[in-house]
Amino acid sequence: MAAEQPKRKLSDELQTLDAKIPLVAGIPYGIQHILAMFVANLAPIAIVAAASGIADATTLIQSAMLIAGIGTLIQLFPVWRIGSGLPIVMGVSFTFVSAACVIGSTMGYGYMLGAVIVGGCMEGVLGLLAKYWCRIVTPIVAASVVTAIGFSLLSVGASSFGGGSGAEDFGAWYNLLLGSISLIACLLFQVFAPKGVRQLSVLFGLIIGYVAALLMGRVDFSGFANLGLFSLPAIAFLDESLMPQFAIGPIITVCIIFLVSATETIGDSSALAMSGLKRQIKERELSGSIACDGFVSALGGCLGCTPITSFSQNVGLVAMTGVVNRRAIATGAIILVLAAFVPAVAAVFNSLPEPVLGGCTIMMFGNIIVSGFQMIERAGFNHRNMTIAALSLALGIGFTQVGDIFVNTPQLFQDVFAANCVAGVFVVAVIANLIIPKDKQEEAPAAE
Repeated sequence: MAAEQPKRKLSDELQTLDAKIPLVAGIPYGIQHILAMFVANLAPIAIVAAASGIADATTLIQSAMLIAGIGTLIQLFPVWRIGSGLPIVMGVSFTFVSAACVIGSTMGYGYMLGAVIVGGCMEGVLGLLAKYWCRIVTPIVAASVVTAIGFSLLSVGASSFGGGSGAEDFGAWYNLLLGSISLIACLLFQVFAPKGVRQLSVLFGLIIGYVAALLMGRVDFSGFANLGLFSLPAIAFLDESLMPQFAIGPIITVCIIFLVSATETIGDSSALAMSGLKRQIKERELSGSIACDGFVSALGGCLGCTPITSFSQNVGLVAMTGVVNRRAIATGAIILVLAAFVPAVAAVFNSLPEPVLGGCTIMMFGNIIVSGFQMIERAGFNHRNMTIAALSLALGIGFTQVGDIFVNTPQLFQDVFAANCVAGVFVVAVIANLIIPKDKQEEAPAAE
């Protein structure tokens, strides 16, 4: 008789993409992935809702949890050509926050949702055709864009820190105190906590800030009134206040940012394949990852949610723990979907005072800038790359600091570029990357 194969350890199965593991065994690892992204997943929708004048964002936060769970499950277990089959965790993207706040506050939340639905479908189709275009999004283009995203969000974080845009008590001492408490708590946890749990620093900051707000009487409990145990997330087409509206300016702006989001997804998916599976990503996986990013974002727009994308926090978690098992991560996605139908979870987050949210998120936005710098370093500090980065950041960010510079341009141009530095940086970086000649010495691979 042939000798029986030794039973594999759970730790080995967790580091295997398709190993069959018991459901209960995978739950702690799935929850870990959800905790790593939970706060960052809900913060964007809360920020955009507040900027758009939506007083009660509970159902929108429920939608964010639902869409993040659905997107993660489709990435893990593809539907047709949509989804990568990789252990990617999806969540609401910070990339769109700046533009979404501008559209929501000036035109209305419905126009933002309409742009998301159109832009999501566009990115989904581009994902299916990724092999024909993704070569133009080089590492230095993606790095410049990520850096611009971080800079564009700083004012959003600072506004929340002061109490929220348009708040009557903006800049009040108690707002600044709450923001400072949350920020300091995040920093202390980041510095002194054990390495394995440092990714929960934002959650820790929110908890400490929330407790401080409770003690100061700064928490609004009105959202808990008549709260049931079960309720449906938002459905935009059934809610007059969330009804999607379509206008060419917001659509073009959001479509450009979807291209930016696609570059982030390319980077995250490639990094995950390399760090978690120790191999290059396959063309089919890359195409499916981008397609999922787009089509599920369009579905999110129908549920009142801003776009989703792959979460870099979870790529870092995979690199640190080695856990890539799809079934283990799927348990977390299922928990997220179930939580979406429990309004108390969303109501607790929705009751967070703006300064508490600002104190935690402003550090996250700073981390995005640093990530952009790191991406520039990986792309290479050669003369060509530095020219592309400097030119795109100078024009894209600089011109939006002086919005009147576009006063004599067509309204459509103003809608896209006047208040959105990300769009400008992306366009300039792509054009510069295409027209600036490559130096042969810089193209040559470095010596081993």
